[in-house]
Amino acid sequence: MAAAEQRVVVTAPPGYTALAVKFGARQRSPHCLLVKEHRVREGPSDTHPPQRTLFVLNVPPYCSADALSRLFSRCGAVQSVDLRDKPGPGEKAEKRTSKFFTNRTATGFRVAYVVFRKPSGVQAAKALSQEGPLLISTESHPVKTGISKWITRYADSVVDREELKAEVDAYMQDYDKKIAEEEAKAAKEEGVPDEEGWVKVTRKGRKPGLPRTEAANLRVLEREKRKKARKELLNFYAWQHRETKREHIAQLRKKFEEDKQRIALMRAQRKFRPY
Repeated sequence: MAAAEQRVVVTAPPGYTALAVKFGARQRSPHCLLVKEHRVREGPSDTHPPQRTLFVLNVPPYCSADALSRLFSRCGAVQSVDLRDKPGPGEKAEKRTSKFFTNRTATGFRVAYVVFRKPSGVQAAKALSQEGPLLISTESHPVKTGISKWITRYADSVVDREELKAEVDAYMQDYDKKIAEEEAKAAKEEGVPDEEGWVKVTRKGRKPGLPRTEAANLRVLEREKRKKARKELLNFYAWQHRETKREHIAQLRKKFEEDKQRIALMRAQRKFRPY
C-alpha cells in the first residue's frame, strides 16, 4: 500500500518526460520536473553538446545547481549544470569575484541544462519517471524551503563588517595599481609618434597655468567692482521705471473719477444727451 501511494502519474507535454521530485520528506505533493534531450538546431555547442545534454523545465528558484547535480548523478557522471532564467542561447556566466555585490537572488522558475559525461546518462535520466517521487533534499545536503529558506536568506543578508572592509580594501588596492600602470604607460608613450606619425596629446601633457601676479589680481578686483556697480545701476533704473508707471496709473484713476463726477453733474442738470 505504501509503494502504491508513492507512485505518482503525471501527464507531460509532447516530447517531455515528467519526473516527480520532493524537496523534503514531509512534503505531501511532489513537484514535477519536465525533461527531454537537448537538441541544437544551429549547430554543435561546446557548453551544451548534443546527445549528452538534458534540458530541464520547471526548476524552482530554491533548487540549486548542486541539488540537480546530486539528483541526476545516479544516472551517470554529471559534467556540468547550467541554470538560466529562460531557454535559448545566453551570455557566458560571469565569474563571481565578490560575495557582497554580485549575489543575485532568483525570483522565478528557471530552466537547466544538465550535461553528462556519457550519452547514456540522458536516457537513464528520462527513465527515472518510472520510479516514485525522488527525494532531492537530504540531511547532509538539505534544500531549504518555506520558513527555513527565508530565515537563511535573512541571515545571509547580514553583512560582516570586517569581511566587507577587507574585500573593499583589496578591490581599491587592485584599482589603484591598475590606474598607476595606465598612467605609467601613458607617460611612457607621451610625445612618441605612432606608426602613422601621429602624436597623442592628453590633458596631462599640457603646461600648467601661470600663477597670478599682484597686477593681475588688481585687474580682476577692478573688473568685479565695475560689474557690481553696473548691476546696482540697472537695479536703480528698474526701480525708477516702476515708480513712473505707478504714478501714471494713479493719474489715470484720478482722471477717471473726475470724469465720473462731471457726467453725474451733467445728468443732474439734464444737459446730458448721448443720442
